[in-house]
Amino acid sequence: MKTVLVVGGAGYIGAHANKELCKNGYKTVVYDNLNTGHKGFCLWGNFFQGDLNDIRKLQKVFTEYSIDTVMHFAGSAYVGESVVDPEKYYLNNVRNTLNLLQVMREFKVDKIIFSSSCSIYGIPEELPIKEDSKQNPINPYGWSKLMIERILKDYSKSYGLRFMALRYFNAAGADPESEIGEWHEPETHVIPLILDAASGRIENLKVFGNDYPTSDGTCIRDYIHVSDIAQAHVLALDFLNRGGESQCFNLGNSRGYSIKELIATAESVTKKKVPFLIESRREGDPHSLIGNTQRAVEILAWRAQYSDLNTIIESAWRWYLKVNGLK
Repeated sequence: MKTVLVVGGAGYIGAHANKELCKNGYKTVVYDNLNTGHKGFCLWGNFFQGDLNDIRKLQKVFTEYSIDTVMHFAGSAYVGESVVDPEKYYLNNVRNTLNLLQVMREFKVDKIIFSSSCSIYGIPEELPIKEDSKQNPINPYGWSKLMIERILKDYSKSYGLRFMALRYFNAAGADPESEIGEWHEPETHVIPLILDAASGRIENLKVFGNDYPTSDGTCIRDYIHVSDIAQAHVLALDFLNRGGESQCFNLGNSRGYSIKELIATAESVTKKKVPFLIESRREGDPHSLIGNTQRAVEILAWRAQYSDLNTIIESAWRWYLKVNGLK
């Protein structure tokens, strides 16, 4: 049986995709250096520890397993860090993807599903954002994702590579069984930080700006449940396996929620107060980011099942209580 190589499959989104692949009958092997991923998330398939900067390790995993397709989740993903240390992002994200593609060509593996980002759009000129909206990243992280998409298109044209680039908006939540969830070190995502504030692990949630042209003055973002993202990866793989051509898709909820809406929903779910402090706006933060996901709905027959805000936060809270030993 052919195997899907899940690169970065010990991380948040990669682990959920790995679980969904195995639920759908695919054989998988996770390839991860565990710098930010967690071995405890590798509950399905096989595991091979390695880094994308190690060509020999990559060749070894391709030799040991009959790899048919690659799902690529690995890379550095902190926007602020990318501004301070852009070299890390261009090496770890762009160069290491070239290493992966080199080994794929060597072993004649011609299908890849790439974990892209709405960061490639930068400050949107239209809402909701469509796949053909202007792409003008405002930080090295976003540029690294856009560069990889460009590389995939060039490899598709010249070498026959078939790819899917899935552009996530704000991944959130945890799998319904609470076997895996969101666990970053350091944690920068807003929903886990809201739960930290609700539980008292941090004194206050920092809310950056309350004077945006939105209904309550706080930023609006499009939150998509991580299990819905995982399902989209399986559908994308099925599409490629049927002979489908290379595509780029937005993955989002097609609606936005403000930071204050998140706080209110978290207070309702947790039955706890979420203390917060208003701070100055962060440079480059657009007031709203909302994705148009119609192409994924029409072409992949994808439907977001878990992405209403209450379900997202309920699943995140169950995972939070479990991983922190709380009741």
